[in-house]
Amino acid sequence: EREVCLFILFQDTPSLQFGSGPHSKREGLLELAALVMLLGAVNRDRVGLIYASPSEYVFRRPVPGRQAILHSASTLIGRPAPDFEGPAQAQIPWRFLARAAPRHSIFIWFGDFPPDPEPEGWTVIKRRYEAMGFRIEDPWERELPRAGALPIYDPVSASLAVVDTRTSSHRTAHAGWVERRDRQFEELFPDPANRLTLSTREEPIDAMVSFFHRRLKKPFGS
Repeated sequence: EREVCLFILFQDTPSLQFGSGPHSKREGLLELAALVMLLGAVNRDRVGLIYASPSEYVFRRPVPGRQAILHSASTLIGRPAPDFEGPAQAQIPWRFLARAAPRHSIFIWFGDFPPDPEPEGWTVIKRRYEAMGFRIEDPWERELPRAGALPIYDPVSASLAVVDTRTSSHRTAHAGWVERRDRQFEELFPDPANRLTLSTREEPIDAMVSFFHRRLKKPFGS
């Protein structure tokens, strides 16, 4: 039986520090990433990690063994959040990433996935690995609440903005951003079985179990 290699990219950006409820997007995405790593440990897979933030990237080579994987997961959860006053984009070493794990590894990219251009070398990544994307969104990102003028802190610009949710211009602009964001995510991962969108109102473990159950039902070779 071929040993499975699970290769995790966690893209940590200030935009993940948004949340309209009790939990931020970052908290939910970190929990989901750690759960996937623990699942790999239980399945006796090799698990590797690249943590990328605006200030650094840290690589942990794919290794077997529960103790080593648990240490990587706990270290990931314990990493401090990026500084609001610093850069907004994570430094992802795409060329290094393309050769950092064995061919046919399962590569899971955890991030916010704004409507940015496709990263350079993405075609190589998809050809070398089985690529999947896990993102998280706040309900306010999916649809603005109808609550009048709301002061909202934008972690990307590190500023407070007032959004009037009653005006059609604000709602139309927001809907356009949602459409562009969804379209870019689907272009990166065309197969619905290779992408997961988690809400901050969901339990990460439930979303993970549901995702992998759907993949098990996927016809072989499709």
